[in-house]
Amino acid sequence: MDAGNTLIKRFNPTVKAIQSWDTDKGWQSQRGWSFPVSIDNMMTLELLFRLSEWTGDPKYADVAVAHANTTMKNFFRNDYSSYHVVDFDVNSGNPLSFETAQGYSDDSSWSRGQAWGLYGFTTVYNYTKDKKYLEFAENIASYYLNHTHLPQDKIPHWDLSISPSVEVPKDASAASIVASALLQLDHFSTIDYQEKAEEILKSLSSEKYLAKMGDNYAFLIKHGTGSIPHNEEIDVPLIYSDYYFLEAIYRLKNSKNNLNN
Repeated sequence: MDAGNTLIKRFNPTVKAIQSWDTDKGWQSQRGWSFPVSIDNMMTLELLFRLSEWTGDPKYADVAVAHANTTMKNFFRNDYSSYHVVDFDVNSGNPLSFETAQGYSDDSSWSRGQAWGLYGFTTVYNYTKDKKYLEFAENIASYYLNHTHLPQDKIPHWDLSISPSVEVPKDASAASIVASALLQLDHFSTIDYQEKAEEILKSLSSEKYLAKMGDNYAFLIKHGTGSIPHNEEIDVPLIYSDYYFLEAIYRLKNSKNNLNN
Protein backbone atom coordinates (compact mmCIF):
# COMPACT_ATOMS: atom_id res chain seq x y z
CA MET A 1 0.00 0.00 0.00
CA ASP A 2 2.88 2.36 0.70
CA ALA A 3 4.31 1.60 -2.74
CA GLY A 4 0.94 2.00 -4.44
CA ASN A 5 0.15 5.25 -2.67
CA THR A 6 3.54 6.61 -3.69
CA LEU A 7 2.98 5.50 -7.26
CA ILE A 8 -0.42 7.14 -7.72
CA LYS A 9 1.02 10.44 -6.47
CA ARG A 10 2.94 10.46 -9.75
CA PHE A 11 -0.32 10.26 -11.71
CA ASN A 12 -1.37 13.45 -13.48
CA PRO A 13 -5.14 13.65 -14.05
CA THR A 14 -4.69 15.93 -17.07
CA VAL A 15 -2.16 13.70 -18.80
CA LYS A 16 -3.93 10.62 -17.41
CA ALA A 17 -0.61 8.85 -16.90
CA ILE A 18 2.03 8.08 -14.29
CA GLN A 19 5.24 10.06 -14.63
CA SER A 20 8.33 7.90 -15.05
CA TRP A 21 11.29 10.07 -14.07
CA ASP A 22 11.82 13.30 -12.22
CA THR A 23 13.44 15.86 -14.51
CA ASP A 24 15.47 17.95 -12.07
CA LYS A 25 18.57 15.79 -11.82
CA GLY A 26 20.70 13.18 -13.58
CA TRP A 27 20.68 12.51 -17.31
CA GLN A 28 16.91 13.02 -17.32
CA SER A 29 17.39 16.73 -16.56
CA GLN A 30 19.36 17.11 -19.80
CA ARG A 31 16.53 15.96 -22.05
CA GLY A 32 14.27 18.98 -21.63
CA TRP A 33 11.31 16.84 -20.67
CA SER A 34 8.17 18.16 -19.01
CA PHE A 35 6.29 14.98 -18.01
CA PRO A 36 8.13 11.93 -19.38
CA VAL A 37 6.32 8.59 -19.46
CA SER A 38 8.08 5.39 -20.53
CA ILE A 39 6.62 2.15 -21.83
CA ASP A 40 8.23 0.50 -18.79
CA ASN A 41 5.47 1.99 -16.63
CA MET A 42 3.07 -0.65 -17.93
CA MET A 43 4.80 -3.03 -15.53
CA THR A 44 3.70 -1.03 -12.48
CA LEU A 45 -0.01 -1.44 -13.16
CA GLU A 46 -0.43 -4.92 -11.69
CA LEU A 47 0.43 -3.54 -8.26
CA LEU A 48 -2.43 -1.06 -8.59
CA PHE A 49 -4.95 -3.65 -9.77
CA ARG A 50 -4.02 -5.93 -6.87
CA LEU A 51 -4.36 -3.10 -4.38
CA SER A 52 -7.91 -2.40 -5.51
CA GLU A 53 -8.70 -6.09 -5.08
CA TRP A 54 -7.14 -6.22 -1.63
CA THR A 55 -8.51 -2.92 -0.29
CA GLY A 56 -11.81 -2.65 -2.15
CA ASP A 57 -10.80 0.90 -3.14
CA PRO A 58 -11.17 1.40 -6.91
CA LYS A 59 -8.86 4.42 -7.05
CA TYR A 60 -5.79 2.27 -7.72
CA ALA A 61 -7.37 0.35 -10.61
CA ASP A 62 -8.80 3.60 -12.00
CA VAL A 63 -5.28 5.01 -12.28
CA ALA A 64 -4.04 1.78 -13.88
CA VAL A 65 -6.79 1.81 -16.53
CA ALA A 66 -6.28 5.50 -17.28
CA HIS A 67 -2.54 4.97 -17.70
CA ALA A 68 -3.09 1.96 -19.95
CA ASN A 69 -5.47 3.95 -22.15
CA THR A 70 -3.05 6.86 -22.45
CA THR A 71 -0.27 4.44 -23.38
CA MET A 72 -2.45 2.69 -25.93
CA LYS A 73 -3.39 6.00 -27.55
CA ASN A 74 0.05 7.62 -27.69
CA PHE A 75 2.86 5.06 -27.60
CA PHE A 76 2.16 2.71 -30.49
CA ARG A 77 2.61 3.23 -34.19
CA ASN A 78 0.32 1.77 -36.85
CA ASP A 79 2.38 -1.44 -36.98
CA TYR A 80 2.20 -1.80 -33.15
CA SER A 81 5.83 -0.97 -32.61
CA SER A 82 6.32 1.23 -29.57
CA TYR A 83 8.06 4.45 -28.71
CA HIS A 84 10.10 4.18 -25.54
CA VAL A 85 9.29 7.61 -24.06
CA VAL A 86 6.49 10.08 -24.68
CA ASP A 87 6.79 13.52 -23.10
CA PHE A 88 3.51 15.25 -22.28
CA ASP A 89 2.34 18.81 -21.70
CA VAL A 90 1.01 18.88 -18.15
CA ASN A 91 -1.39 21.73 -18.96
CA SER A 92 -3.08 20.25 -22.01
CA GLY A 93 -2.27 16.56 -21.61
CA ASN A 94 -1.10 16.43 -25.23
CA PRO A 95 2.13 14.70 -26.25
CA LEU A 96 5.08 17.02 -26.83
CA SER A 97 7.58 14.54 -28.25
CA PHE A 98 8.11 10.87 -29.02
CA GLU A 99 11.59 9.70 -28.05
CA THR A 100 13.83 6.94 -26.79
CA ALA A 101 16.07 6.65 -23.77
CA GLN A 102 17.56 3.16 -24.17
CA GLY A 103 16.73 2.36 -27.78
CA TYR A 104 18.65 2.97 -31.00
CA SER A 105 16.67 6.03 -32.08
CA ASP A 106 13.43 7.87 -31.40
CA ASP A 107 11.75 5.96 -34.24
CA SER A 108 13.20 2.54 -33.48
CA SER A 109 11.72 -0.45 -31.65
CA TRP A 110 13.70 -1.05 -28.48
CA SER A 111 13.34 -4.77 -27.84
CA ARG A 112 12.73 -4.69 -24.11
CA GLY A 113 10.25 -1.86 -24.60
CA GLN A 114 8.23 -4.07 -26.93
CA ALA A 115 8.37 -6.78 -24.28
CA TRP A 116 7.17 -4.42 -21.54
CA GLY A 117 4.24 -3.38 -23.71
CA LEU A 118 3.23 -6.94 -24.53
CA TYR A 119 3.44 -8.05 -20.92
CA GLY A 120 1.71 -4.92 -19.63
CA PHE A 121 -1.35 -5.04 -21.86
CA THR A 122 -1.75 -8.77 -21.27
CA THR A 123 -1.79 -8.00 -17.55
CA VAL A 124 -4.35 -5.22 -17.99
CA TYR A 125 -6.65 -7.64 -19.80
CA ASN A 126 -6.19 -10.18 -17.02
CA TYR A 127 -7.63 -7.72 -14.50
CA THR A 128 -10.22 -5.89 -16.60
CA LYS A 129 -11.35 -8.59 -19.08
CA ASP A 130 -11.85 -5.75 -21.56
CA LYS A 131 -11.31 -7.30 -25.00
CA LYS A 132 -9.66 -4.18 -26.41
CA TYR A 133 -6.60 -4.88 -24.26
CA LEU A 134 -6.49 -8.51 -25.35
CA GLU A 135 -6.62 -7.53 -29.01
CA PHE A 136 -3.96 -4.90 -28.44
CA ALA A 137 -1.65 -7.42 -26.79
CA GLU A 138 -2.23 -9.85 -29.68
CA ASN A 139 -1.22 -7.15 -32.15
CA ILE A 140 1.94 -6.33 -30.21
CA ALA A 141 2.78 -10.04 -30.13
CA SER A 142 2.25 -10.32 -33.88
CA TYR A 143 4.57 -7.39 -34.56
CA TYR A 144 7.29 -8.85 -32.36
CA LEU A 145 7.07 -12.49 -33.40
CA ASN A 146 6.92 -11.72 -37.13
CA HIS A 147 9.65 -9.09 -37.17
CA THR A 148 12.18 -9.72 -39.92
CA HIS A 149 15.03 -8.91 -37.52
CA LEU A 150 14.02 -11.47 -34.89
CA PRO A 151 16.80 -14.11 -35.01
CA GLN A 152 16.09 -17.77 -35.60
CA ASP A 153 16.75 -18.57 -31.95
CA LYS A 154 14.06 -16.00 -30.96
CA ILE A 155 16.47 -14.02 -28.74
CA PRO A 156 16.36 -10.44 -30.04
CA HIS A 157 19.16 -7.99 -30.42
CA TRP A 158 18.82 -4.96 -28.17
CA ASP A 159 16.79 -3.04 -30.74
CA LEU A 160 14.59 -4.69 -33.37
CA SER A 161 15.18 -1.87 -35.84
CA ILE A 162 18.87 -2.71 -36.24
CA SER A 163 19.91 -5.24 -38.84
CA PRO A 164 21.13 -8.21 -36.78
CA SER A 165 24.77 -9.21 -36.81
CA VAL A 166 27.27 -10.82 -34.45
CA GLU A 167 28.49 -7.34 -33.50
CA VAL A 168 25.07 -6.18 -32.30
CA PRO A 169 24.48 -7.12 -28.63
CA LYS A 170 21.50 -9.30 -27.85
CA ASP A 171 19.08 -8.76 -24.98
CA ALA A 172 18.04 -12.04 -23.42
CA SER A 173 15.97 -10.15 -20.85
CA ALA A 174 13.53 -9.10 -23.59
CA ALA A 175 13.16 -12.74 -24.61
CA SER A 176 12.43 -13.82 -21.03
CA ILE A 177 9.77 -11.14 -20.63
CA VAL A 178 8.17 -12.04 -23.96
CA ALA A 179 8.14 -15.76 -23.15
CA SER A 180 6.33 -15.17 -19.87
CA ALA A 181 3.90 -12.72 -21.46
CA LEU A 182 3.10 -15.13 -24.30
CA LEU A 183 2.26 -17.92 -21.87
CA GLN A 184 -0.19 -15.69 -20.05
CA LEU A 185 -1.59 -14.39 -23.33
CA ASP A 186 -2.03 -17.98 -24.52
CA HIS A 187 -4.29 -18.58 -21.53
CA PHE A 188 -6.68 -15.85 -22.73
CA SER A 189 -6.37 -15.91 -26.51
CA THR A 190 -7.67 -18.25 -29.18
CA ILE A 191 -4.26 -17.89 -30.84
CA ASP A 192 -1.65 -20.48 -29.88
CA TYR A 193 1.27 -18.67 -28.25
CA GLN A 194 2.61 -21.53 -26.15
CA GLU A 195 4.65 -23.02 -28.98
CA LYS A 196 6.47 -19.72 -29.55
CA ALA A 197 7.07 -19.33 -25.83
CA GLU A 198 8.52 -22.83 -25.66
CA GLU A 199 10.87 -22.02 -28.54
CA ILE A 200 12.15 -18.99 -26.64
CA LEU A 201 12.59 -20.97 -23.42
CA LYS A 202 14.43 -23.70 -25.30
CA SER A 203 16.92 -21.13 -26.56
CA LEU A 204 17.29 -19.52 -23.15
CA SER A 205 17.93 -22.97 -21.68
CA SER A 206 20.73 -23.71 -24.13
CA GLU A 207 24.42 -23.45 -23.30
CA LYS A 208 24.62 -20.15 -25.16
CA TYR A 209 22.31 -18.37 -22.72
CA LEU A 210 21.99 -20.49 -19.56
CA ALA A 211 25.00 -20.13 -17.31
CA LYS A 212 26.76 -23.00 -15.64
CA MET A 213 26.55 -23.31 -11.87
CA GLY A 214 28.84 -20.75 -10.25
CA ASP A 215 29.39 -18.71 -13.43
CA ASN A 216 27.77 -15.47 -14.58
CA TYR A 217 27.99 -13.88 -11.12
CA ALA A 218 25.43 -16.47 -9.93
CA PHE A 219 22.81 -15.26 -12.39
CA LEU A 220 20.99 -17.77 -14.60
CA ILE A 221 20.78 -16.04 -17.96
CA LYS A 222 23.64 -14.54 -19.96
CA HIS A 223 23.71 -11.86 -22.67
CA GLY A 224 21.43 -9.14 -21.37
CA THR A 225 21.70 -5.52 -22.45
CA GLY A 226 20.71 -2.66 -20.19
CA SER A 227 21.29 0.56 -22.12
CA ILE A 228 23.58 0.97 -25.12
CA PRO A 229 23.05 4.77 -25.30
CA HIS A 230 24.22 5.11 -21.69
CA ASN A 231 27.02 2.58 -22.23
CA GLU A 232 25.76 0.61 -19.23
CA GLU A 233 25.11 -3.10 -18.68
CA ILE A 234 26.16 -4.36 -22.10
CA ASP A 235 26.26 -8.14 -22.59
CA VAL A 236 25.80 -8.86 -18.89
CA PRO A 237 23.32 -10.75 -16.70
CA LEU A 238 20.24 -8.73 -15.77
CA ILE A 239 17.71 -9.35 -13.02
CA TYR A 240 14.86 -9.03 -15.55
CA SER A 241 16.28 -11.98 -17.48
CA ASP A 242 16.31 -14.31 -14.49
CA TYR A 243 13.00 -13.24 -12.97
CA TYR A 244 10.88 -13.57 -16.08
CA PHE A 245 12.70 -16.72 -17.21
CA LEU A 246 11.66 -18.40 -13.95
CA GLU A 247 8.16 -16.96 -14.15
CA ALA A 248 7.83 -18.28 -17.71
CA ILE A 249 8.89 -21.76 -16.58
CA TYR A 250 6.33 -21.61 -13.77
CA ARG A 251 3.62 -20.52 -16.19
CA LEU A 252 4.55 -23.24 -18.65
CA LYS A 253 4.24 -25.90 -15.96
CA ASN A 254 0.77 -24.60 -15.19
CA SER A 255 -0.30 -23.88 -18.75
CA LYS A 256 -3.69 -24.87 -20.07
CA ASN A 257 -2.09 -27.32 -22.50
CA ASN A 258 -0.16 -29.12 -19.80
CA LEU A 259 -3.15 -29.17 -17.47
CA ASN A 260 -5.22 -30.82 -20.17
CA ASN A 261 -2.62 -33.54 -20.81
